[in-house]
Amino acid sequence: MSDSETVPSAAAGAGPEGPGGAPALPQDALEIAAGYAFAGPALDLGALLWDGACLPDAQIRVPLPMLNRHGLVAGATGTGKTKTLQLIAEQLSAQGVPVFLADVKGDVSGISAPGEPGDKVRERAAEVHQEWTPGGCPAEFYALGGLGHGIPLRATVTSFGPVLLSKVLQLNQTQEQSLGLIFHYADQKGLELVDLKDLRAVVAFLTSDEGKQELKGIGGLSTATAGVILRSLTAFEAQGMSPFFGEPEFDTSELTRTAQDGRGVVSVLELPAVQDKPQLFSTFLMWLLADLFHDLPEVGDSDKPKLVFFFDEAHLLFNDASKAFLDSITQTVRLIRSKGVGVFFVTQTPKDVPGDVLAQLGNRVQHALRAFTPDDQKALKATVKTFPNSPYDLEEVLTGLGTGEAVVTVLSEKGAPTPVAATRLRAPRSLMGPVAPDALDRAVQASPLHGRYAQAVDRESAYEKLTAQAESAAAAGTAGRGEQEAPRPARSGGGRSRAPKEDASVVEQVVGSGMFKSLARSVGTQIGREITRSLFGTARRRR
Repeated sequence: MSDSETVPSAAAGAGPEGPGGAPALPQDALEIAAGYAFAGPALDLGALLWDGACLPDAQIRVPLPMLNRHGLVAGATGTGKTKTLQLIAEQLSAQGVPVFLADVKGDVSGISAPGEPGDKVRERAAEVHQEWTPGGCPAEFYALGGLGHGIPLRATVTSFGPVLLSKVLQLNQTQEQSLGLIFHYADQKGLELVDLKDLRAVVAFLTSDEGKQELKGIGGLSTATAGVILRSLTAFEAQGMSPFFGEPEFDTSELTRTAQDGRGVVSVLELPAVQDKPQLFSTFLMWLLADLFHDLPEVGDSDKPKLVFFFDEAHLLFNDASKAFLDSITQTVRLIRSKGVGVFFVTQTPKDVPGDVLAQLGNRVQHALRAFTPDDQKALKATVKTFPNSPYDLEEVLTGLGTGEAVVTVLSEKGAPTPVAATRLRAPRSLMGPVAPDALDRAVQASPLHGRYAQAVDRESAYEKLTAQAESAAAAGTAGRGEQEAPRPARSGGGRSRAPKEDASVVEQVVGSGMFKSLARSVGTQIGREITRSLFGTARRRR
């Protein structure tokens, strides 16, 4: 019998008993244990802690159908948040639920390999009455733009959309609105923006004399704002960010796959190579979630989630976020539950998550908090206020929890919050640490997805079409002048001679040729008709 199938006596409705059948626990502890006595499938988190003692017969669990009601895993650095993710993820996989994990520090890849038995593992298993056996999960490894160990994960600029791109480029509200206008124009004209050079060409055109007329009726684009956007794009590319945008674009339905044996595939996004670019990877995670929301059908309440998505380092997502961005996050989290997706935000304190989002998170696993400074103490008091009423002194408990211990409250099978329970958590069955880089590379090479996404493709898109039209127009103009005009004499005196037309940049040729406007109007609008934008302004032509 697996850990998740084990039903302890307390969970079955019979509280722990002392000699002669008398209850061995205080009434408050018995009531807490009864609150986790679920009849249906559930994940086992650990055993109840009460008055400094671990009570292994009082098991703390979370109902499987409630995992799409979202959650929060929080706690100070070093308190065991990553191990909690592993514990939940491997049980979800065993129940046939796919999981997405963002591996920011590089220590989650071990979920694919069996754990190593040792004294600490055996001790923890004995304390919580866990039948521990080593076991890994079926896993796929991804890397943003192919930077790092993993299958390259890319998105087109068109599908990424203006709201998410504005956050990556750190644009202000006015600049974000202008970028939205640029995307709107490209959508209407059927100009698909595959990579950053496509976007740059469109921005350059819309600030030219001819381009300004295109937006005159819907607000226009100021030269100053366009300059900021272009400079931000240049700086973005200078940091080596270009590989993240392009094709083949990642199909987020890959995240919802199961293995041949019925277990859910754990998709691990390896981020150590880009952990110094938090704006990028946190926003890219939101694109994945928004794209899932855009594609998945409504399922309502189901026996188990279609996917559980762990959003690590969640505070990075909300830092310096615009109101439009925060509103979109709130709405996505609120609505994606009905599509069978559960979202768990992972961060240090609940105050890292905006109140409107925090209110959507029904399952809570709060690891220890520190209270060394006045700010720490303020955060501690704020965290305590986010929990239901409890017989615990939560300020004392939260500062006294050890590694691998947490305060838990989840949603019951009826959707009501369970009693707050201090919990000693179980040990993950998978490897609690990274797998070797060469083993990771072998797993990536052996994946059936590697051939689909490994090689970048630069197909004909807006930039290439515009360049070809500009070159054709330039060639036609040169031929016409050769037949109709005599060569002009060279300038005399000290004036500087003008550079040949051919020395102009490609973008200058495009916007100066007079052909961009014609092309924008003549390109088939089928692409534009197929583009629909979701809450974040994300879009994609259907595959």
